Amino acid sequence: MELCHSFISISAPPIVHRTCKPYISICISPRSHRISVSETLHNETLKTLEWDSICRQLSAFTSTSMASAAARNGNVRLGQSRDESQKLLDQTTAAVFFCRPLDFSGIDDVSGIVDSAVRGELVTVGELCALKRTLKSSREVFEQLEDGERSERCSPLLEMLHSCDFQIELEHKIGFCIDCNLSIILDRASEDLEIIRSERKRNMENLDLLLKKVSTEIFQAGGIDRPLITKRRSRMCVGVRASHRHLLSDGVILNASSSGATYFMEPKEAVELNNMEVRLSNSEKAEENAILSLFTSEIARSEMEIKYLLDRIVEVDLAFARAAYAQWMNGVCPIFSSGSPEGFKSNESGFGLSVHIEGIQHPLLLESSIRNFPDALTPKIESSIKLGKGNAVVPIDIKIGFGTKVVVISGPNTGGKTASMKTLGLASLMSKAGMYLPAKKHARLPWFDMVLAEIGDHQSWEQNLSTFSGHISRVCKILEVASKESLVLIDEIGCGTDPSEGVALSASILEYLKDRVNLAVITTHYADLSCLKEKDAQFENAAMEFSLENLQPTYRILWGRTGDSNALKIAKSIGFDEKIIERAQEWVERLMPDKQQQWKGLLYQSLMEERNRLEAQAQGASSLHSEIMDLYREIQEEAQDLDGREILLKAKETQQVQKELKAAKSQLQTVLLEFENQLRTANADNFHSLIKKSESAISSIIEAHRLSDDLFVTEKDSSSYTPQLGDQINVKGLGGKLATVVEEPGDDDETVLVQYGNVKVRVKKGNIIAVIDSEGNGGTSSVRRSRGQGRRSRNLKNPLDTDKNKEVSFGPLVQTSKNTVDLRGMRVEEASHHLNMAISARESNSVLFVIHGMGTGVIKECAIEMLRNHPRISKFEQESPMNYGCTVAYIK
Repeated sequence: MELCHSFISISAPPIVHRTCKPYISICISPRSHRISVSETLHNETLKTLEWDSICRQLSAFTSTSMASAAARNGNVRLGQSRDESQKLLDQTTAAVFFCRPLDFSGIDDVSGIVDSAVRGELVTVGELCALKRTLKSSREVFEQLEDGERSERCSPLLEMLHSCDFQIELEHKIGFCIDCNLSIILDRASEDLEIIRSERKRNMENLDLLLKKVSTEIFQAGGIDRPLITKRRSRMCVGVRASHRHLLSDGVILNASSSGATYFMEPKEAVELNNMEVRLSNSEKAEENAILSLFTSEIARSEMEIKYLLDRIVEVDLAFARAAYAQWMNGVCPIFSSGSPEGFKSNESGFGLSVHIEGIQHPLLLESSIRNFPDALTPKIESSIKLGKGNAVVPIDIKIGFGTKVVVISGPNTGGKTASMKTLGLASLMSKAGMYLPAKKHARLPWFDMVLAEIGDHQSWEQNLSTFSGHISRVCKILEVASKESLVLIDEIGCGTDPSEGVALSASILEYLKDRVNLAVITTHYADLSCLKEKDAQFENAAMEFSLENLQPTYRILWGRTGDSNALKIAKSIGFDEKIIERAQEWVERLMPDKQQQWKGLLYQSLMEERNRLEAQAQGASSLHSEIMDLYREIQEEAQDLDGREILLKAKETQQVQKELKAAKSQLQTVLLEFENQLRTANADNFHSLIKKSESAISSIIEAHRLSDDLFVTEKDSSSYTPQLGDQINVKGLGGKLATVVEEPGDDDETVLVQYGNVKVRVKKGNIIAVIDSEGNGGTSSVRRSRGQGRRSRNLKNPLDTDKNKEVSFGPLVQTSKNTVDLRGMRVEEASHHLNMAISARESNSVLFVIHGMGTGVIKECAIEMLRNHPRISKFEQESPMNYGCTVAYIK
């Protein structure tokens, strides 16, 4: 098959190369372990800094569903090198200065269509139209960039699409073969399709003329109220009254109306034309599928090019989204600083500063104080971001000089230490992703390969980690993966342990960090850590400003200053009792360095006393544990003795049951032989008396071996049962073994004293299960047995005796060769036939023993299904524990 104008040609289907997966090495190298830990810390840092919320803000400015989904899922690309991040910033700047917004309408996510084509699934006409629309719109986006008024500034954007294959040929092929307005394949798609549709059109015209002529003749003959041409069973036909069907004596009746008054008949002359219509319709469908198959193959061959184009379109969309986001928050473009101030002019503002960001605000707090909001973006942003009416966000200045490696921020709680540190972390991530920063004039900071944050409480019950353990284990991982270009953020370093040890450990960690990272920013309440600056110029201090007038934080950073916690002043402003504040002040004075040694001695003495007390408690606990273990061993020995006795009793009971079962079968066989012998010699008048006599004998045997009613015990609701002295009960946790009540409980006593073997123990009433007989009498001291103790023979009940409410009698339930069908060893079909014949041969109100055996269960399932659905079967009883492989059926 060839399509018109050689738009599509038949070619071999795409070859799917199968790549063998390499073997996975069991040994994990140190480098692989470090990469794994690094990725884990990176993902946790993104979560801690709420990077996903920034990405969701960005998604409000995207134009395509693909870019929006990527942003909402946090899949915004971070530059893996300084050059890559600078390239992303250049793209954002080019989008900011572009003359007009780009039109991304018409671009859909067609990656699913491409994947379906690769799997060999036939594409539909609608999917082809979506692909054509996406390819065309992608090409128009590129043309919009080329036609920009400032094309020289658009070069970073044009570079993203220069290497793309817009699949113009495939787009034209789809447009030539498919009418996307009507969603149909055009006749010109292939010569064969055009010929088929032309022949089908002529055939339908001839068929229509013929049916119009026939329906008119029927109408004129009074065979119908008006000429009627319709389609039934995919064939064209005419309507005619049932009383006038003779008008089309050679016609074929295809259908009838619901009332039966009108027949829909196919005239004899129209049969061949209808057959031709069916053949041409099938040929047209096959040709259309062939065309779609060719399109499917071509899309599969172009998989890499189409997906690469979609990725580049998403990057362009994200670049313009970053530009709109920057305009929304009046952002400034960050500048990556080098490791020394040589690259900056001496008269430039902030000369000598590695990090110089003026008036930066936390991006997630901008929603309550947004300024200069673009009107063009208002409708879209309001659907994704709620603008609050909270207090104005206080901008902060971050100024860190070259050579500074560790910044220690101190100050009161709720003063903004953690928020300021998070703002720096987010600024680093946003600059890496090519995003502008919500700052004022200047935004300069280094490029960090990793941002590692330890902020918050990492206490974990699952991992058995306390607050301090979780904190310090995470810091240890950060020290393991940090590099010379990393930014480390640690909140409340060394907290959750003894202050003296916490200060010592924190100082050691900071000394370690200063030589191994680009920058580390930590917050603390330890005043001693602020003294590190005096010994090493690579340390810098900062404090959160606190107004002593109104006792409120101002949320501004004071660089080079040491902050006080002001805990007592804050507590006083909250409303603490004056006596508590005064007592706390006394403790502060006592803990001054000159008095610490004295308090250490008192603390040591107190700890020694506490140690002696705990040792005494431990000795008492050890003695109690020894007594409990002795009692446990005694109970265990009793339980083992009871288990042995139970095994012996079960063996004895089994022997007794087998003996009684053998005796019962022998008695039944004797009665049966005697009945058959008498039956041969008796006349017809004695048949009834013989049957009655045999039934009486069988009933006597059954009655002699039947379990008495009082043998069946049940469990009574323990909530309503009050144990009495001497009652036999079951205790939960003893494996269903019996215990005896040896002391009646009091009115308010929730426990009962019971004896289990030689051991007496108190148990809760809720753990007691009463053993009662079938009449509901609780607390039986023993289980009575009647007529042969321990007999468990099969209870063969006579329907005449057990179901007196029914008038139907099925005769004695005795198995003979005449009322038995053996299906064992047969196939399913053969067994079904034999069972059906046996049911049909049995007289009414009789029984049939169906022996199906156990085996695989196929014959059993077949037999049960037939008995359940057979109209002559009144009911059936499946096999019992004493008669496996046999089902008893009652014939109506």
